[in-house]
Amino acid sequence: MDLRFTDEENAFREEVRSFIRENLPKPVHAKMLEHRALSKDEVVSWQRILNARGWATPSWPAAWGGPGWTAVQRYIFLDELHQFPAPEPVSFNVSMIGPVIGTFGSDEQKARLLPRIANLDDWWCQGFSEPGAGSDLAALSTSAIRHGDHYVVNGTKMWQGMGHRADWMFTLVRTDPAAKKQAGISFLLIDMKSPGLSVQPIITIDGRHEVNSVFLDNVRVPVAQRVYLENKGWDVAKFLLGNERTGIARIGMSKYLIRRAKQIAAQVQDGDRTLAEDAGFRRRCAEIEVELKALEITQMRVLAAMGEHAEKPDPRSSILKIKGVELRQAASELLLRAAGPLALAAEGEYDPPNPEDAPADTEWGSTIAPVYFILRAASIYGGATEVQKNILAQAVLGLPK
Repeated sequence: MDLRFTDEENAFREEVRSFIRENLPKPVHAKMLEHRALSKDEVVSWQRILNARGWATPSWPAAWGGPGWTAVQRYIFLDELHQFPAPEPVSFNVSMIGPVIGTFGSDEQKARLLPRIANLDDWWCQGFSEPGAGSDLAALSTSAIRHGDHYVVNGTKMWQGMGHRADWMFTLVRTDPAAKKQAGISFLLIDMKSPGLSVQPIITIDGRHEVNSVFLDNVRVPVAQRVYLENKGWDVAKFLLGNERTGIARIGMSKYLIRRAKQIAAQVQDGDRTLAEDAGFRRRCAEIEVELKALEITQMRVLAAMGEHAEKPDPRSSILKIKGVELRQAASELLLRAAGPLALAAEGEYDPPNPEDAPADTEWGSTIAPVYFILRAASIYGGATEVQKNILAQAVLGLPK
């Protein structure tokens, strides 16, 4: 197996790199460099820039309006975004609900929704987890009772990302309480402005408002907003979750975190030398980079297999999820070590430390602790580490359930 990029793939990388450099707004890039929160308008504007180029939906085939890229091209595109760094297209739209509509949606749903999903005319959010159904998602209890041409939905969704920005939510509901867990679930599309739907913010440990609780009190949802068959929503959910893990290794993101740690370490004095000259710090950088190279090679092997079996996610992508998270967390620890006390964030939105109390060029400091904190959650979202290990045990090693 030849894991080297072809001349055409290297040329594509340069094309992507040049496009990002020439088109990403400078204020957005400045925020990305320091891990600061982007406004909704900034996210929408960048996705529309990508969409005008035909790049907002990297995983979509041409039949859905996507670029029809190979798995390697998709990897290169995301790698360049992460390393620059630049924002990814909103994953709820292009990696989750878009492929679901393209695969399971009616012709009417495809024609109406796919262009709006790509252009971020509608911002989507995910309503899966519940107070009693997280990693065991099939234990959900939110009910949808059919009355004529509507469902009446009651329940609560937790850890719902960006619901306060969203126009629509795709969600799982229980339509047959008498069936076994997986068999009685349906997949609905719900307007976030529906009467009876309310959103309550959850402030995470990094100080940001990105996730929410969503309460549904007798929310009426037209049956026409169901995707696929009634009581067959678990099939849709499995497909969506497999797509959610695509690209989740975030190798480019880890590379950027390490690069940033080295830059900071070169500025921080450790006695009569900089931290970058410390043997222990340099050794830890090298250890993470070696493991990251091994993960990158593994990613290439998974991509090669996807080229042969692109119709469904490769269960070995669980390896990428587990190890990718571990290395991003390790890189964030490296950042924390480099920044020291300057890593502490101000209350609320992040402000640079007082210039009188900090060395020159350390505007980066106040965002590093939040990066470290929020990456603890990466072991859970997108499929908890324990769940990923079960997938590997059963689907790759062939062990019994």
